[in-house]
Amino acid sequence: MTEMMARPQNFRSRNGEKAALPFSKGEYDRRVGLLRQMMARRGIDAVLFTSMHNIAYYSGFLYCSFGRSFGCVVTQESLVTISANIDAGQPWRRCHGDNIIYTDWKRDNFWKTAAGLLARSRRIGIEADHMTLAASQALKAAVGAFECADIAPDVMAMRMVKSEEEIALIKHGARIADSGGAVIRDAIAEGVREIDIAIAGRDAMELAIAETFPEAEYRDTWVWFQSGPNTDGAHNPVTSRRLRRGDILSLNTFPMISGYYTALERTLFLGEPDAASLKYWETNVAAHEFGLSLIRPGVSCAEICAELNRFLVDAGVLQYRSFGYGHSFGILSHYYGREAGLELREDIETVLEPGMVVSMEPMLWVPEGAPGAGGYREHDILVVGEDGAEDITGFPFGPEHNIISN
Repeated sequence: MTEMMARPQNFRSRNGEKAALPFSKGEYDRRVGLLRQMMARRGIDAVLFTSMHNIAYYSGFLYCSFGRSFGCVVTQESLVTISANIDAGQPWRRCHGDNIIYTDWKRDNFWKTAAGLLARSRRIGIEADHMTLAASQALKAAVGAFECADIAPDVMAMRMVKSEEEIALIKHGARIADSGGAVIRDAIAEGVREIDIAIAGRDAMELAIAETFPEAEYRDTWVWFQSGPNTDGAHNPVTSRRLRRGDILSLNTFPMISGYYTALERTLFLGEPDAASLKYWETNVAAHEFGLSLIRPGVSCAEICAELNRFLVDAGVLQYRSFGYGHSFGILSHYYGREAGLELREDIETVLEPGMVVSMEPMLWVPEGAPGAGGYREHDILVVGEDGAEDITGFPFGPEHNIISN
Protein backbone atom coordinates (compact mmCIF):
# COMPACT_ATOMS: atom_id res chain seq x y z
CA MET A 1 0.00 0.00 0.00
CA THR A 2 2.88 2.38 0.82
CA GLU A 3 4.39 1.77 -2.60
CA MET A 4 1.03 2.47 -4.26
CA MET A 5 0.67 5.76 -2.35
CA ALA A 6 4.17 6.83 -3.44
CA ARG A 7 3.50 6.50 -7.16
CA PRO A 8 3.53 9.88 -8.91
CA GLN A 9 0.57 11.67 -10.46
CA ASN A 10 2.74 12.54 -13.46
CA PHE A 11 6.30 12.50 -14.73
CA ARG A 12 8.40 13.47 -17.73
CA SER A 13 10.26 10.95 -19.89
CA ARG A 14 12.30 11.77 -22.97
CA ASN A 15 12.44 8.22 -24.24
CA GLY A 16 14.30 8.04 -27.57
CA GLU A 17 14.99 10.84 -30.01
CA LYS A 18 12.56 13.43 -31.37
CA ALA A 19 10.95 12.15 -34.58
CA ALA A 20 10.38 14.09 -37.77
CA LEU A 21 7.01 15.86 -37.56
CA PRO A 22 4.64 16.49 -40.46
CA PHE A 23 5.83 20.11 -40.71
CA SER A 24 8.93 22.16 -39.96
CA LYS A 25 9.72 23.76 -36.62
CA GLY A 26 9.16 27.12 -38.29
CA GLU A 27 5.63 26.10 -39.30
CA TYR A 28 4.70 25.08 -35.75
CA ASP A 29 6.31 28.25 -34.38
CA ARG A 30 4.20 30.29 -36.81
CA ARG A 31 0.97 28.61 -35.67
CA VAL A 32 1.78 28.98 -31.98
CA GLY A 33 2.86 32.59 -32.54
CA LEU A 34 -0.52 33.48 -34.04
CA LEU A 35 -2.25 31.69 -31.17
CA ARG A 36 -0.28 33.69 -28.62
CA GLN A 37 -1.16 36.92 -30.39
CA MET A 38 -4.84 36.02 -30.09
CA MET A 39 -4.36 35.12 -26.41
CA ALA A 40 -2.76 38.50 -25.74
CA ARG A 41 -5.58 40.36 -27.50
CA ARG A 42 -8.19 38.55 -25.44
CA GLY A 43 -6.32 38.64 -22.14
CA ILE A 44 -6.01 34.84 -21.96
CA ASP A 45 -3.23 33.53 -19.72
CA ALA A 46 -3.26 29.92 -20.93
CA VAL A 47 -5.10 27.66 -23.37
CA LEU A 48 -6.05 24.06 -22.66
CA PHE A 49 -6.67 22.15 -25.89
CA THR A 50 -8.46 18.80 -25.54
CA SER A 51 -9.46 17.92 -29.13
CA MET A 52 -7.46 15.68 -31.44
CA HIS A 53 -7.44 18.22 -34.23
CA ASN A 54 -6.20 21.24 -32.31
CA ILE A 55 -3.61 19.30 -30.32
CA ALA A 56 -2.31 17.89 -33.61
CA TYR A 57 -2.44 21.28 -35.33
CA TYR A 58 -0.35 23.06 -32.72
CA SER A 59 1.94 20.26 -31.52
CA GLY A 60 2.06 17.65 -34.30
CA PHE A 61 0.94 14.93 -31.86
CA LEU A 62 -2.20 13.00 -32.90
CA TYR A 63 -3.44 11.09 -29.88
CA CYS A 64 -5.30 7.79 -29.59
CA SER A 65 -7.85 8.37 -26.84
CA PHE A 66 -9.19 4.88 -26.11
CA GLY A 67 -11.28 6.42 -23.31
CA ARG A 68 -8.45 8.49 -21.81
CA SER A 69 -8.06 12.26 -21.73
CA PHE A 70 -5.32 14.11 -23.58
CA GLY A 71 -4.43 17.78 -23.62
CA CYS A 72 -2.08 20.52 -24.67
CA VAL A 73 -1.43 23.61 -22.54
CA VAL A 74 -0.10 26.71 -24.29
CA THR A 75 1.07 29.81 -22.43
CA GLN A 76 3.17 32.76 -23.60
CA GLU A 77 6.25 30.81 -22.51
CA SER A 78 5.61 27.13 -23.22
CA LEU A 79 3.69 24.42 -25.07
CA VAL A 80 3.25 21.11 -23.23
CA THR A 81 1.25 18.11 -24.36
CA ILE A 82 -0.39 15.93 -21.68
CA SER A 83 -0.51 12.23 -22.47
CA ALA A 84 -1.39 8.95 -20.78
CA ASN A 85 1.26 6.60 -19.40
CA ILE A 86 0.03 3.81 -21.68
CA ASP A 87 1.56 5.72 -24.64
CA ALA A 88 4.97 5.98 -22.95
CA GLY A 89 7.50 8.14 -24.83
CA GLN A 90 5.75 8.29 -28.21
CA PRO A 91 3.87 11.56 -27.52
CA TRP A 92 7.13 13.31 -26.55
CA ARG A 93 8.91 11.98 -29.64
CA ARG A 94 6.04 13.13 -31.85
CA CYS A 95 5.33 16.58 -30.46
CA HIS A 96 6.58 20.12 -30.97
CA GLY A 97 7.42 21.34 -27.47
CA ASP A 98 7.47 19.46 -24.19
CA ASN A 99 5.39 16.57 -22.88
CA ILE A 100 4.20 15.41 -19.48
CA ILE A 101 2.79 11.95 -18.77
CA TYR A 102 0.01 11.36 -16.26
CA THR A 103 -0.46 8.02 -14.54
CA ASP A 104 -3.55 5.86 -14.07
CA TRP A 105 -3.09 5.30 -10.33
CA LYS A 106 -5.87 7.81 -9.64
CA ARG A 107 -8.71 8.62 -12.00
CA ASP A 108 -8.29 12.41 -11.76
CA ASN A 109 -4.55 12.52 -12.47
CA PHE A 110 -5.09 14.07 -15.91
CA TRP A 111 -6.90 17.04 -14.39
CA LYS A 112 -4.36 17.41 -11.59
CA THR A 113 -1.61 17.44 -14.20
CA ALA A 114 -3.47 20.03 -16.26
CA ALA A 115 -4.02 22.11 -13.12
CA GLY A 116 -0.29 22.12 -12.44
CA LEU A 117 0.41 23.52 -15.90
CA LEU A 118 -2.41 26.06 -15.54
CA ALA A 119 -1.34 27.28 -12.10
CA ARG A 120 -1.69 31.06 -11.64
CA SER A 121 -3.76 31.33 -14.84
CA ARG A 122 -6.84 33.38 -14.09
CA ARG A 123 -8.31 33.39 -17.62
CA ILE A 124 -8.13 30.04 -19.44
CA GLY A 125 -9.07 29.38 -23.05
CA ILE A 126 -10.93 26.15 -23.79
CA GLU A 127 -12.67 24.55 -26.77
CA ALA A 128 -16.33 24.91 -25.79
CA ASP A 129 -17.37 22.79 -28.77
CA HIS A 130 -15.29 19.86 -27.50
CA MET A 131 -15.13 20.02 -23.72
CA THR A 132 -17.98 18.06 -22.16
CA LEU A 133 -19.94 19.18 -19.12
CA ALA A 134 -18.18 16.50 -17.06
CA ALA A 135 -14.76 17.65 -18.27
CA SER A 136 -15.59 21.28 -17.53
CA GLN A 137 -16.61 20.37 -13.99
CA ALA A 138 -13.43 18.33 -13.49
CA LEU A 139 -11.30 21.24 -14.71
CA LYS A 140 -12.97 23.67 -12.31
CA ALA A 141 -12.55 21.25 -9.41
CA ALA A 142 -8.84 20.81 -10.19
CA VAL A 143 -7.89 24.42 -10.97
CA GLY A 144 -10.21 26.31 -8.65
CA ALA A 145 -11.41 29.81 -9.43
CA PHE A 146 -10.73 30.96 -12.98
CA GLU A 147 -12.46 32.70 -15.86
CA CYS A 148 -13.25 30.58 -18.92
CA ALA A 149 -12.99 31.82 -22.51
CA ASP A 150 -14.11 29.91 -25.61
CA ILE A 151 -11.29 30.01 -28.17
CA ALA A 152 -12.69 27.39 -30.58
CA PRO A 153 -14.03 29.91 -33.16
CA ASP A 154 -10.74 31.85 -33.16
CA VAL A 155 -8.51 28.84 -33.71
CA MET A 156 -10.89 27.45 -36.35
CA ALA A 157 -10.57 30.71 -38.28
CA MET A 158 -6.78 30.46 -38.09
CA ARG A 159 -6.82 26.87 -39.34
CA MET A 160 -8.99 27.76 -42.35
CA VAL A 161 -6.12 29.55 -44.17
CA LYS A 162 -3.43 27.01 -45.01
CA SER A 163 0.31 27.58 -45.13
CA GLU A 164 2.50 26.61 -48.08
CA GLU A 165 3.63 23.51 -46.16
CA GLU A 166 0.05 22.45 -45.51
CA ILE A 167 -0.94 22.95 -49.14
CA ALA A 168 2.04 20.86 -50.27
CA LEU A 169 0.92 17.99 -48.00
CA ILE A 170 -2.70 18.30 -49.14
CA LYS A 171 -1.59 18.12 -52.80
CA HIS A 172 0.24 14.88 -52.07
CA GLY A 173 -2.94 13.59 -50.44
CA ALA A 174 -5.02 14.47 -53.50
CA ARG A 175 -2.52 12.71 -55.76
CA ILE A 176 -2.59 9.59 -53.57
CA ALA A 177 -6.40 9.64 -53.50
CA ASP A 178 -6.34 9.63 -57.31
CA SER A 179 -3.96 6.67 -57.34
CA GLY A 180 -6.23 4.73 -54.98
CA GLY A 181 -9.15 5.53 -57.25
CA ALA A 182 -7.30 4.09 -60.24
CA VAL A 183 -6.69 0.81 -58.39
CA ILE A 184 -10.35 0.64 -57.41
CA ARG A 185 -11.50 1.32 -60.96
CA ASP A 186 -9.35 -1.55 -62.22
CA ALA A 187 -10.76 -3.90 -59.55
CA ILE A 188 -14.42 -3.32 -60.45
CA ALA A 189 -16.09 -6.36 -62.02
CA GLU A 190 -19.37 -8.19 -61.82
CA GLY A 191 -19.57 -10.48 -58.79
CA VAL A 192 -16.78 -8.81 -56.81
CA ARG A 193 -17.64 -7.71 -53.27
CA GLU A 194 -17.56 -4.07 -52.12
CA ILE A 195 -15.16 -5.00 -49.31
CA ASP A 196 -12.60 -6.58 -51.67
CA ILE A 197 -12.54 -3.53 -53.90
CA ALA A 198 -12.20 -1.22 -50.90
CA ILE A 199 -9.27 -3.23 -49.51
CA ALA A 200 -7.40 -2.99 -52.81
CA GLY A 201 -7.72 0.80 -52.87
CA ARG A 202 -6.86 1.27 -49.22
CA ASP A 203 -3.75 -0.93 -49.38
CA ALA A 204 -2.49 0.90 -52.45
CA MET A 205 -2.89 4.28 -50.73
CA GLU A 206 -1.20 3.13 -47.51
CA LEU A 207 1.84 2.04 -49.51
CA ALA A 208 1.86 5.28 -51.49
CA ILE A 209 1.76 7.33 -48.27
CA ALA A 210 4.65 5.34 -46.82
CA GLU A 211 6.68 5.89 -49.98
CA THR A 212 6.06 9.65 -50.00
CA PHE A 213 6.33 10.16 -46.23
CA PRO A 214 8.81 7.54 -44.96
CA GLU A 215 9.13 9.13 -41.49
CA ALA A 216 5.40 9.45 -40.77
CA GLU A 217 3.04 7.36 -38.67
CA TYR A 218 0.44 5.44 -40.69
CA ARG A 219 -3.19 5.13 -39.64
CA ASP A 220 -6.79 5.83 -40.54
CA THR A 221 -6.63 5.72 -44.37
CA TRP A 222 -9.85 4.17 -45.65
CA VAL A 223 -12.18 3.61 -48.61
CA TRP A 224 -15.94 3.71 -48.89
CA PHE A 225 -16.87 1.80 -52.03
CA GLN A 226 -20.65 1.60 -52.39
CA SER A 227 -22.91 -0.06 -54.94
CA GLY A 228 -26.59 -0.07 -55.82
CA PRO A 229 -28.82 1.05 -52.92
CA ASN A 230 -25.73 1.55 -50.73
CA THR A 231 -24.87 4.68 -52.74
CA ASP A 232 -27.74 6.67 -51.19
CA GLY A 233 -25.64 7.98 -48.29
CA ALA A 234 -22.28 9.65 -48.70
CA HIS A 235 -20.94 8.03 -45.50
CA ASN A 236 -22.37 4.53 -45.83
CA PRO A 237 -19.89 1.85 -44.70
CA VAL A 238 -18.57 -0.86 -46.99
CA THR A 239 -20.53 -4.13 -47.14
CA SER A 240 -20.02 -7.58 -48.66
CA ARG A 241 -22.60 -6.90 -51.40
CA ARG A 242 -21.49 -8.31 -54.76
CA LEU A 243 -21.60 -6.04 -57.80
CA ARG A 244 -24.26 -6.61 -60.42
CA ARG A 245 -24.37 -5.44 -63.99
CA GLY A 246 -26.29 -2.19 -64.21
CA ASP A 247 -25.24 -1.08 -60.70
CA ILE A 248 -24.57 2.53 -59.87
CA LEU A 249 -21.26 2.71 -58.00
CA SER A 250 -19.72 5.29 -55.67
CA LEU A 251 -15.93 5.40 -55.38
CA ASN A 252 -14.62 7.24 -52.30
CA THR A 253 -10.92 7.23 -51.32
CA PHE A 254 -9.61 8.91 -48.17
CA PRO A 255 -5.85 8.90 -47.59
CA MET A 256 -4.95 10.16 -44.10
CA ILE A 257 -1.52 11.77 -43.75
CA SER A 258 -0.54 12.83 -40.22
CA GLY A 259 -4.12 13.78 -39.40
CA TYR A 260 -4.75 15.51 -42.75
CA TYR A 261 -7.70 14.16 -44.73
CA THR A 262 -8.04 14.32 -48.49
CA ALA A 263 -10.70 12.74 -50.66
CA LEU A 264 -11.71 11.60 -54.12
CA GLU A 265 -15.36 10.75 -54.84
CA ARG A 266 -16.76 9.60 -58.18
CA THR A 267 -19.92 8.09 -59.62
CA LEU A 268 -19.46 5.06 -61.89
CA PHE A 269 -21.70 2.45 -63.51
CA LEU A 270 -21.04 -1.23 -64.10
CA GLY A 271 -22.37 -1.50 -67.63
CA GLU A 272 -24.46 1.03 -69.49
CA PRO A 273 -26.78 3.12 -67.27
CA ASP A 274 -30.46 3.36 -68.17
CA ALA A 275 -31.81 6.62 -69.59
CA ALA A 276 -33.08 8.02 -66.26
CA SER A 277 -29.82 7.23 -64.49
CA LEU A 278 -27.78 8.78 -67.27
CA LYS A 279 -29.83 11.97 -67.10
CA TYR A 280 -29.36 12.38 -63.33
CA TRP A 281 -25.66 11.60 -63.64
CA GLU A 282 -25.14 14.14 -66.42
CA THR A 283 -27.11 16.74 -64.46
CA ASN A 284 -24.97 16.25 -61.37
CA VAL A 285 -21.79 16.40 -63.47
CA ALA A 286 -22.99 19.69 -64.95
CA ALA A 287 -23.65 21.02 -61.45
CA HIS A 288 -20.16 19.90 -60.43
CA GLU A 289 -18.54 21.67 -63.38
CA PHE A 290 -20.55 24.81 -62.65
CA GLY A 291 -19.57 24.63 -59.00
CA LEU A 292 -15.89 24.32 -59.87
CA SER A 293 -16.15 27.54 -61.87
CA LEU A 294 -17.58 29.38 -58.84
CA ILE A 295 -14.63 28.75 -56.50
CA ARG A 296 -12.55 31.92 -56.37
CA PRO A 297 -11.41 34.52 -53.83
CA GLY A 298 -13.94 37.15 -52.80
CA VAL A 299 -17.09 35.03 -53.09
CA SER A 300 -18.91 33.81 -49.99
CA CYS A 301 -19.88 30.23 -49.22
CA ALA A 302 -23.56 31.25 -49.15
CA GLU A 303 -23.30 32.90 -52.59
CA ILE A 304 -21.82 29.74 -54.11
CA CYS A 305 -24.60 27.69 -52.53
CA ALA A 306 -27.28 30.06 -53.87
CA GLU A 307 -25.90 29.83 -57.40
CA LEU A 308 -25.87 26.04 -57.31
CA ASN A 309 -29.36 25.91 -55.83
CA ARG A 310 -30.62 28.02 -58.74
CA PHE A 311 -28.87 25.67 -61.16
CA LEU A 312 -30.59 22.63 -59.65
CA VAL A 313 -33.95 24.39 -59.59
CA ASP A 314 -33.63 25.10 -63.32
CA ALA A 315 -32.73 21.44 -63.86
CA GLY A 316 -35.76 20.34 -61.84
CA VAL A 317 -33.75 18.27 -59.33
CA LEU A 318 -33.25 20.47 -56.26
CA GLN A 319 -35.50 18.11 -54.28
CA TYR A 320 -32.83 15.42 -54.70
CA ARG A 321 -29.97 17.51 -53.30
CA SER A 322 -28.47 15.57 -50.41
CA PHE A 323 -26.17 17.89 -48.37
CA GLY A 324 -23.93 20.97 -48.59
CA TYR A 325 -21.81 21.53 -51.68
CA GLY A 326 -18.36 21.33 -50.09
CA HIS A 327 -16.17 22.02 -47.08
CA SER A 328 -12.72 23.00 -45.91
CA PHE A 329 -9.75 20.65 -45.97
CA GLY A 330 -6.88 20.37 -43.54
CA ILE A 331 -6.49 18.68 -40.17
CA LEU A 332 -9.73 16.72 -40.12
CA SER A 333 -11.10 13.21 -40.18
CA HIS A 334 -14.36 11.30 -40.12
CA TYR A 335 -14.12 11.21 -36.31
CA TYR A 336 -12.54 14.51 -35.37
CA GLY A 337 -12.21 18.05 -36.59
CA ARG A 338 -14.32 20.15 -38.89
CA GLU A 339 -13.84 23.74 -39.94
CA ALA A 340 -17.57 24.41 -39.85
CA GLY A 341 -17.06 28.07 -40.71
CA LEU A 342 -15.91 27.10 -44.21
CA GLU A 343 -18.68 24.92 -45.58
CA LEU A 344 -20.58 25.64 -48.78
CA ARG A 345 -24.00 26.03 -47.17
CA GLU A 346 -26.77 28.59 -47.16
CA ASP A 347 -26.01 29.77 -43.61
CA ILE A 348 -22.22 30.27 -43.96
CA GLU A 349 -21.18 33.80 -44.93
CA THR A 350 -17.40 33.18 -44.88
CA VAL A 351 -15.69 34.78 -47.90
CA LEU A 352 -13.13 32.66 -49.72
CA GLU A 353 -9.57 33.97 -49.64
CA PRO A 354 -6.16 32.81 -50.88
CA GLY A 355 -4.82 29.86 -48.93
CA MET A 356 -8.19 28.30 -48.25
CA VAL A 357 -8.72 24.73 -49.49
CA VAL A 358 -12.27 23.57 -50.23
CA SER A 359 -14.10 20.77 -51.98
CA MET A 360 -16.80 20.95 -54.60
CA GLU A 361 -19.05 17.91 -54.13
CA PRO A 362 -22.67 18.13 -55.28
CA MET A 363 -24.79 15.05 -54.68
CA LEU A 364 -28.22 13.98 -55.89
CA TRP A 365 -30.05 11.16 -54.11
CA VAL A 366 -32.94 9.53 -55.97
CA PRO A 367 -34.85 7.12 -53.66
CA GLU A 368 -35.36 3.44 -54.39
CA GLY A 369 -38.40 2.69 -56.52
CA ALA A 370 -38.00 5.78 -58.69
CA PRO A 371 -36.37 5.65 -62.15
CA GLY A 372 -32.64 6.34 -61.85
CA ALA A 373 -32.52 5.45 -58.14
CA GLY A 374 -29.19 5.89 -56.40
CA GLY A 375 -26.69 8.46 -55.16
CA TYR A 376 -24.77 10.58 -57.69
CA ARG A 377 -21.70 12.36 -56.35
CA GLU A 378 -18.53 13.95 -57.72
CA HIS A 379 -15.81 15.52 -55.56
CA ASP A 380 -12.75 17.65 -56.35
CA ILE A 381 -10.41 19.60 -54.03
CA LEU A 382 -9.49 23.18 -54.90
CA VAL A 383 -6.81 25.51 -53.53
CA VAL A 384 -7.96 29.13 -53.58
CA GLY A 385 -5.35 31.49 -55.03
CA GLU A 386 -5.02 35.20 -55.69
CA ASP A 387 -7.05 35.18 -58.91
CA GLY A 388 -8.93 31.89 -59.00
CA ALA A 389 -8.55 28.34 -57.75
CA GLU A 390 -6.38 25.35 -58.60
CA ASP A 391 -8.17 22.00 -58.92
CA ILE A 392 -5.72 19.46 -57.46
CA THR A 393 -7.91 16.40 -58.19
CA GLY A 394 -6.97 14.64 -61.41
CA PHE A 395 -9.23 11.57 -61.60
CA PRO A 396 -11.70 12.01 -64.49
CA PHE A 397 -15.44 12.24 -63.91
CA GLY A 398 -18.57 11.67 -65.98
CA PRO A 399 -20.10 9.00 -68.24
CA GLU A 400 -17.40 9.25 -70.89
CA HIS A 401 -14.81 8.03 -68.37
CA ASN A 402 -16.55 5.98 -65.69
CA ILE A 403 -18.80 3.40 -67.34
CA ILE A 404 -17.11 0.07 -66.59
CA SER A 405 -17.66 -2.57 -69.22
CA ASN A 406 -16.08 -5.54 -67.37
